[in-house]
Amino acid sequence: MAGDRQGSLLDSGAGGGDRTGTAEGPDYRPLADRMRPRDLDEFAGQQHILGAGSPLREAIEHDRLHSMVFWGPPGTGKTTLARMIAARCGAEFIAVSAVLSGVKDIRAAIDRAREVRQYDGRPTVLFVDEVHRFNKAQQDAFLPHVEDGTVFFIGATTENPSFELNNALLSRVRTYILKALTADDIRGVIDRALEDGQRGLAGRGIAMDQEERDRLAGAADGDARRALLLLEIAADLAEGEGDARITGDILEQVSRETLRRFDKGGDYFYDQISALHKAMRGSNPDASLYWFCRMVDGGCDPLYICRRVVRFASEDIGNADPRALQLGLQAWDTYERLGSPEGDLTIAQAIIYMACAAKSNAVYTAFKAATRDAKSTGSAEVPMHLRNAPTALMKEHGWSEGYRYAHDEPDGFAAGATYFPDAMGETVYYEPVDRGLEARIAERLRDLRARNREA
Repeated sequence: MAGDRQGSLLDSGAGGGDRTGTAEGPDYRPLADRMRPRDLDEFAGQQHILGAGSPLREAIEHDRLHSMVFWGPPGTGKTTLARMIAARCGAEFIAVSAVLSGVKDIRAAIDRAREVRQYDGRPTVLFVDEVHRFNKAQQDAFLPHVEDGTVFFIGATTENPSFELNNALLSRVRTYILKALTADDIRGVIDRALEDGQRGLAGRGIAMDQEERDRLAGAADGDARRALLLLEIAADLAEGEGDARITGDILEQVSRETLRRFDKGGDYFYDQISALHKAMRGSNPDASLYWFCRMVDGGCDPLYICRRVVRFASEDIGNADPRALQLGLQAWDTYERLGSPEGDLTIAQAIIYMACAAKSNAVYTAFKAATRDAKSTGSAEVPMHLRNAPTALMKEHGWSEGYRYAHDEPDGFAAGATYFPDAMGETVYYEPVDRGLEARIAERLRDLRARNREA
């Protein structure tokens, strides 16, 4: 029964006092599960949505249930908060995992919610973990039951709901964004686990110096669940070595392979590549280098960054410094020859050059404007004087007639000649900036355009 499950899930102290050794026996519960916050005062972080007077806290404290979606990184308390809301409001709590469940499980949950409402009048919180894993049809299955009040829907996702959830579902819920926990937030979670004698590790006599606690908080990278997982493994190792003290060497063992958050295609991926691009555009080589290293540290394919750097060379530097494009291509080629880690340095060199180079988006802007005109003008005829005339017949009918060969003109420039379709007239797309090489290009174009006007 879901009601029976709710009591054991929400009472995070249940069974905690029996845990004295390693993961053995049917009553074992991981430290992260035992240390789930029991009330809002124990909840780590998220003061922007749970602080005094905030809409969500007011709703929780006054038993005002509504459907919602929690969007945030792993280990920020999405599941715990959903359970806490259900317990506070006296609601039945039914949990469904989008990874393991289908429409059949949704129907069963809805049937259970109807039974609860019919027999004791209590509301039901239907919690859907990893809700973005459900397809459109599965998400649509919730809509009528949210509409008629059969369930209060709470979804949890690590992905951007704007892209992953149906608009119909989004319009019926309120989205709350949970942030990665700070090192201080994680440190509080670690301290509480070490000092709690019923649910935590105090009953086992585990000791840990302040420096090691800070180090573990940093290694957790904003994820409370990861912090408690690493802490529990470290405690087991410490006891296995005949000592109850978690040392720096033990922490090195348990956190050696810990990677920073990076999802290779989700929000973290695009946020970080956006940060790299904007730091280069903002001419900040230090921030540019930092974001490059963050992405590589998180597991990003350096060749992807190479492609973005080469694109940046044309989009944001252009003819202000044509060497940037050349250097980007050379870095790409060198990385393909050397691989990591040797080739990483060549990408870093290119990134720093891009950040320091003169900037111009004149080519990018001109390209977009010309593309719009090319699409909107249809099949405008090529003027006769610009057409190719490889045969005598074509020449007889006026192909290429009136064309002025620029190399035969003074200064190699045919002043007054036109090169656009007749219906368009002369159009200016490329406006070079007064920076870098483009300053000289701009001066040259101003002179040529003036000569065209005079002619």
